[in-house]
Amino acid sequence: MTADLLAPLDLAFWNIESADNPMHLGALGIFSAHSPAAGAHAADLLAARAAGMPGLRMRIRNVWQPLPSALRRPLAFGGAAREPDPDFDALNHVRLHAPTADFHTVAGRLMGRPLERGRPPWEAHVLPGEDGVSFAVLFKFHHALADGLRALTLAAGVMDPLDMPAPRPRPAEPPRGLLPDVRELPGMVRGALSDVGRALDIGASVARSSLDVRSTPALTCEPSGTRRTAGVLLDLDDVHRVRKTVGGTVNDVLIAVVAGALRRWLDERGDGSEDVAPRALIPVSKRRPRTAYPQGNRLSGYLIRLPVDDPDPLARLASVRTAMDRNKDAGPNRGAGAVALLADHVPALAHRLGGPLVGQAARLWFDILVTSVPLPSLGLKLGGNPLTAVFPLAPLAPGHSLAVAVSTYRGSVHYGLVADGHAVPDLDRLAAAVTEEVRTLITACRS
Repeated sequence: MTADLLAPLDLAFWNIESADNPMHLGALGIFSAHSPAAGAHAADLLAARAAGMPGLRMRIRNVWQPLPSALRRPLAFGGAAREPDPDFDALNHVRLHAPTADFHTVAGRLMGRPLERGRPPWEAHVLPGEDGVSFAVLFKFHHALADGLRALTLAAGVMDPLDMPAPRPRPAEPPRGLLPDVRELPGMVRGALSDVGRALDIGASVARSSLDVRSTPALTCEPSGTRRTAGVLLDLDDVHRVRKTVGGTVNDVLIAVVAGALRRWLDERGDGSEDVAPRALIPVSKRRPRTAYPQGNRLSGYLIRLPVDDPDPLARLASVRTAMDRNKDAGPNRGAGAVALLADHVPALAHRLGGPLVGQAARLWFDILVTSVPLPSLGLKLGGNPLTAVFPLAPLAPGHSLAVAVSTYRGSVHYGLVADGHAVPDLDRLAAAVTEEVRTLITACRS
């Protein structure tokens, strides 16, 4: 396996990171344990299986190249590349911890620790339960190594094998030279002009999204370098019940639940929800089977105002549904939420030099991240121990105090909440508000 240049968005994530703002995503999986020794056995299995996975052996190294094939990929001057780590030792990436009674407390502490940048940027932490009948595994992947879908693939690769048909092989692509075929030039020129127009549209949308901002100080903070996590487990049937009554999608309902939970939480803590309509970034995957940079991030996004200030739960849901429909009509390539696509238009050296400034600008662009991570419907196991719950954990953008990730797995909805540990000491209260908001929606649908 040879070195592979980081895609522009990967490079942006790599350079935005600081000691107080680690840019890794995670997932906390809870397993039923067949015995008190199941956690230790799981740690041994993870290390053994990780050693055989090429995708987990990749480290990220800075590169300085003057001008490679500029017509084929962004300039790598000041960039970075993935390459196999010749000294890779999976035992350095899988750690067994002492038994604990609170998986989320330990996970929060571990999520605040940046990954070591000199070796493959991922970790797995095995947390045995004090009860002896459960254990948890916290996976951490740097966002420059993987987006949510890629991280899911890597994590699933160290689970017990599933009895699934082998994928059909893809036809090999013909080799390409340093210069494009002249017959491709007209299409390339049209594509370049279209990209410039799209970039201007996105830039204008970002500028408009920053006007008339009505957010709340509770969603912003000076980074403390600490993290808290919390998880919420809901019945997917309850979500479908709401969706079937009022229309829209499951995702619309899940986003509206966030808006309602924020309203409860802000009112209860005394911050108030009046006139509060924070901008939520909803990431959208653009990953395709044969796209360039198959290991990297392929993300766009939608930007919507969460109707936190609306006291009517059904009106909040209708507002979210209208905003999401508007975004879908425009498509993921336009609008303020697609600002991640602008990374493709920035030279690598600018990513390196301007990364910290770009990170600090996140609070001007959006107030909270609400992301959905798809999970397989098949039951996963590790060492024969079934995975019973999995809480996705998103990275915090610089200056943000809260991020929300959500997944559905085997008939349940799993909300993973990540917060700055100093700014949000009452994260458990927000988690309770998520459950209460679903009950409120169900009651409103019945009336």
